[in-house]
Amino acid sequence: MTLTAEPTTTTAVATHCPYCALQCGMTLSPEADVTPRQFPTNAGGLCQKGWTSPALLRSPARLTTPLVRTDGELRPASWDAALDLIARRLQELRAEHGADSVAAFGGGGLTNEKSYLLGKFARVALGTSQIDYNGRFCMSSAAAAGMKAFGLDRGLPFPLTDLADADAIVLVGANPAETMPPFVQHLRGANAKGGLVVVDPRRTPTAEQADLHLSPAPGTDLALALGILHAVVADGLLDQSYVEDRTSGFDAVWRIVAGYWPEQVERVTGVAAADQRRVAALLARARNAYVLTARGAEQHATGVATVSAWINLALALGLPGRPGSGYGCLTGQGNGQGGREHGQKADQLPGYRKITDPAAREHVASVWGVPAESLPGPGRSAFELLDALGTEGGPRALLVFGSNVVVSAPDSARVAERLSRLDLLVTADLVLSETSALADVVLPVTQWAEEDGTMTNLEGRILLRRKAVDPPEGVRTDLDVLAGLAERLGQPAERFPTDAETVFTELRAASAGGPADYSGISYERLRDGEALYWPVPDERHPGTPRMFLDAFAHPDGRARFEPVEHTGPAEPPDAGFPLLATTGRVLQHYQSGAQTRLVAELNDTVPEVYVEVHPDTAERAGLAHGDLARVTSRRGGTTARVRCVGSMRQDVVFLPFHFPGAQRANLLTNPALDPTSRMPEFKVCAVRLTKEDGAE
Repeated sequence: MTLTAEPTTTTAVATHCPYCALQCGMTLSPEADVTPRQFPTNAGGLCQKGWTSPALLRSPARLTTPLVRTDGELRPASWDAALDLIARRLQELRAEHGADSVAAFGGGGLTNEKSYLLGKFARVALGTSQIDYNGRFCMSSAAAAGMKAFGLDRGLPFPLTDLADADAIVLVGANPAETMPPFVQHLRGANAKGGLVVVDPRRTPTAEQADLHLSPAPGTDLALALGILHAVVADGLLDQSYVEDRTSGFDAVWRIVAGYWPEQVERVTGVAAADQRRVAALLARARNAYVLTARGAEQHATGVATVSAWINLALALGLPGRPGSGYGCLTGQGNGQGGREHGQKADQLPGYRKITDPAAREHVASVWGVPAESLPGPGRSAFELLDALGTEGGPRALLVFGSNVVVSAPDSARVAERLSRLDLLVTADLVLSETSALADVVLPVTQWAEEDGTMTNLEGRILLRRKAVDPPEGVRTDLDVLAGLAERLGQPAERFPTDAETVFTELRAASAGGPADYSGISYERLRDGEALYWPVPDERHPGTPRMFLDAFAHPDGRARFEPVEHTGPAEPPDAGFPLLATTGRVLQHYQSGAQTRLVAELNDTVPEVYVEVHPDTAERAGLAHGDLARVTSRRGGTTARVRCVGSMRQDVVFLPFHFPGAQRANLLTNPALDPTSRMPEFKVCAVRLTKEDGAE
């Protein structure tokens, strides 16, 4: 059966791409054909994923009826039967084992309205502290480092278009040429002036465009930042007046950095001391300069410290809070920014409030109409939550919205085993993802073009993503799912509205006065095309496109230097596992690949996992280009097609993480967690490379 996305209007609808946090502007016709439109982040461009995004609306893989596992198989069921079953089992488990025996897991692609209502559902309808989301695997280290340094976290505290006037830009662990291609046009100004620097162990398509590519060993970005900062100070490039007037804590940082002279850092990272000094001079002499970090810097067991080291460099040069310069983080998922602001994270309430703050609890509880003391405290972080499933004292039921953890979580075989222990696994999904295939109940839900909702892009700008087509018959929104379950669990119907604008109005009230204040934003203002960057504390406020120009968000208005020191990967190589594996994305696929692998144009281009390896490294393992190799870590192994790449470091291999089953790169990855952000160490683990058994 082929599904057709039915027109909901007779005219084209201006909306936004369903994929990354660039949230490119596009127009969707009543026939679900897409054309790009002029919008600041994409300026009329789209990547291959954006162009093909309507394909999933019409895919025969779409789920259109609830599925309930009966006699070991998922079989069609009515909505009432499925929701009744879920509610009954949740009530039984809560009665027998307590509220924390049930858990929820969200996603950074959910709209603000869904993120908000999911957090409310967990804490009010379920009464559980056990909720987190896959954004913990994406932005959490940069968020924690930003809070330490600036007192507030917004990925880019300035509009993306500001980059056009930069003389120098340093990209750390970012490959936007593949992950968000329209972004690259914003780098052209710095590139034309010889000021684009890319820090990445691989010579990616982004690094190919750079004026200077630094290739540190995986897990040594922190040391590299310390070496460049040492050069800044030693070469007399420190912005002394900025440091004195707008920051605190530099002396404690310098006591550490003084020992990281570039020649020593060269031995740790492999990056020449001369190149470290070149970057220091380039940034210091630029009229406008930016330091931007992404997943390559964050996805480490020392991710917060690593990002803090790069922020320290930016502060020493006087960049943050200065017009035309700054530090920023490139958010990955479509709503990676908004998704962490409104309550689906284990330690947060709406408006980026801390769940442990008594005043925050009182405010949010008053909006929700419940006693503040009824709200649970902080729960487990994402991997810790998944790892506790089915264990003594851990959750016995899990509801998953907008995430495919069997593919996306580290040490994914261990996560799949934990899921198998559950008494109840429920997913709300568009298609039968690898996680949904294991579920007891699967609920078919709408996707981007079939519903209204807001997203917050990488700049902190709130966008209205409008409904353009009707969903297939039998499909409901996530808001409908949450409302239906909440009512069955005894909640008054009005407490969980199903209309997106109504939910957003409540979100505004819940966020009022918080760090991420949306209270002045309305659908009406968004429909009128206003560019609203949070915070927007009232309906007359124009929004805050550029933050920290007058003061940082700490009580004294100063930014904080954070003393950090290099310790290296949690799992260094040894004789048994002599290579370092790193993972990442490719142009054609997105996240766990559950959506893009169903788009023929994308999947036919990159249909399987592969391993990039230097030709000499491959030869030592008895491998050649095109061979099947076995890549093995201490946790497991995967079989991948060899791609010999002459620019690779000889001690590094690379695998994309979009593929399922035995092709999962996350069968290898290390779940060692950052002590602050609880981010797993996706970006480096020790592996060995051998010829696949049976391969000729």
